[in-house]
Amino acid sequence: MTFRRAIAVLLALIAPLFGFAQLNTTRVMEIGRNALYFEDYVLSIQYFNKVIDSKPFLHEPYFFRGLAKYYLDDYVGAEEDLSLAIERNPYVARSYQLRGLCRAQMDSLVLAEQDIRTGIRYDVQNINMWQNLAAVVMESGEWEKAAGVVDSLLLFAPRNSTAYTMRVQVAMNMKDTLVALDMANKAVLYDKYSADVYDARSMVYYAMGAYEEAEADLNKSLELLPGRSGSYANRGLVRYFREDLRGALADFDMAVHIDSTSLSTRYNRGLLLMEFGENNKAIEDFDMVLCADPDNTLARFNRAMLRSAVGDYDGAIKDYSFVIGAYPDFEQAYSYRADARRKKGDVSGARADEEWLFKRRQEIYVNGIASVQKEYSAESDEARKRSEENVRNYNRMIVPNDVNAKQYATTGRGKVQNRNAYVELEPIYVLTYYKDDDGVGAKLGYNVTVEALNARRVGCRPLLITNRERALSGSEVERHFGHIDEVSKEITEDDNDAFARLERAVDYYLVQDVEAAMADVDKAVSLLGDDWAPYFIRAFVRYKQLEVNRLNAAEEMRGFAPMHNSSLPDLDYSLVKADLDRVIELQPLFVEAYFNRANVSAKLNDFKSAIVDYTAAISLNDRFAEAYYNRGLAKIYTGNTEGGVADLSKAGELGLYQAYSVIKRFR
Repeated sequence: MTFRRAIAVLLALIAPLFGFAQLNTTRVMEIGRNALYFEDYVLSIQYFNKVIDSKPFLHEPYFFRGLAKYYLDDYVGAEEDLSLAIERNPYVARSYQLRGLCRAQMDSLVLAEQDIRTGIRYDVQNINMWQNLAAVVMESGEWEKAAGVVDSLLLFAPRNSTAYTMRVQVAMNMKDTLVALDMANKAVLYDKYSADVYDARSMVYYAMGAYEEAEADLNKSLELLPGRSGSYANRGLVRYFREDLRGALADFDMAVHIDSTSLSTRYNRGLLLMEFGENNKAIEDFDMVLCADPDNTLARFNRAMLRSAVGDYDGAIKDYSFVIGAYPDFEQAYSYRADARRKKGDVSGARADEEWLFKRRQEIYVNGIASVQKEYSAESDEARKRSEENVRNYNRMIVPNDVNAKQYATTGRGKVQNRNAYVELEPIYVLTYYKDDDGVGAKLGYNVTVEALNARRVGCRPLLITNRERALSGSEVERHFGHIDEVSKEITEDDNDAFARLERAVDYYLVQDVEAAMADVDKAVSLLGDDWAPYFIRAFVRYKQLEVNRLNAAEEMRGFAPMHNSSLPDLDYSLVKADLDRVIELQPLFVEAYFNRANVSAKLNDFKSAIVDYTAAISLNDRFAEAYYNRGLAKIYTGNTEGGVADLSKAGELGLYQAYSVIKRFR
């Protein structure tokens, strides 16, 4: 054999290896992005690590690993990854945008602004980047510059309600309520079904003292989005200033019920309970505030008065002493502590406080109150930063700030944003080992069909059926990778072990390797032609892959991340429906199969067939909240608004509370 021929043979042998490496890298990248879009951030990072190890010169795996870290609140790690992505390709706008967001979250506002402006230079009409630029500038307090940024955005997005609400915030901070009201009115005009625009306008009315109009807007906001704690808290404030104290207390109660961690709402409710004489309940609210923020002197002073009122003089004296330590010239604290000490029997302590008060009043008489007024302020009192930071305002409600906390627009997270922005069907049911116990939706309980499957899987971990999937932890991911290796050995020994194939298919699905899952479940179908399980698993695996493709297409439309080329064939919802047809033929009482098939019909715009299957599911389980919810949407889409609203109402009654906001939108 000649040397040249030997080289040709060698190249022919190793070429497939290079091709396989390329294919494998593309596929691992695909799996990582699947995991990312379904919010399995820890898992997605592991896949991107593999791509980076194989091809460290690519920019995309660094970008997407940075995105995963961003959503895990690892802003330092995300910034490092995005810098590496920019080194490898400095012309990608989204990399600058995301690095800017990381820097903004770390309060590096100057660098954040530079990054986002660079991103805009490469993608000048990216609305998200303009909004983020405005948010960064607003956070830095440069209101004139922020106004210019938002006005620039409105030039090419004149109907963007978010831009108008941002302009409202800027105008309010510039004390220009007329411009703020004009912008708020335009926001309502262009997006009358958004709760945010009514919230924004209500705050303008509140600042203008137009409490009746403010309450009307907050009523509208809560009709559209009834589960928002801040709207209840703000309406409680408005009602308080309208002297509707009972209504205010009811709103504060609801706000705390929805978000028990809101310190400002707890504080305000504590003040209102004091007015009602509900001293012990008020103490509980101030206890919660002080548990989270022990240095809050205003809450401590109010609790001191309450403790004294209920006879807890030791506790009152302790709290008054704390306040005096922070405000050593606050005469009211000395007066109240003297009273508590005297009631406790500490006469000498009471006299000491009274002597201090006598000298203090002489000083004020001689020098005037203005000379000591500054001593009532404490700029370090963080708990009062949303209002006036003055200890003499201990009995005043905390009013909301004109500017919201950090809120930056990202569009890479996938289904969370989609489900917030649009009316979506409740998702399909899958077989898994995990579920997200979010406390909403149907409680389907014992499932005969699934339990029968588990009985056949001797020695295996029992499967659950749920449409509330959750992301896996790092240890869970490792466990499934290990289990894949174990089952692979069994399959090597017996290639026709159908249940081993199903076990591995579920593992692959959970680690987002859809192609490998499909290969295993296809084999299981061929081996178990009359068993419902492989058809059901194949149906939801295919369906989920189609959802990933749809999400990627949505990202392309929004300009954040380009739609990637899938290594999978162009799957079709009709194939999913065919598998579910077979499942129902084999298991006619399997309620979730009817629900899933109805969802597929809806995806195919066959809403009449969807309604038939949702109805079948409800006939098998009349407390199936998700089926009522989806059937309600299907009825509305076919023109039966009255019937649809009735179904949505039933879904809300059964615990699917977002149904109420949907009802308001369609009405």
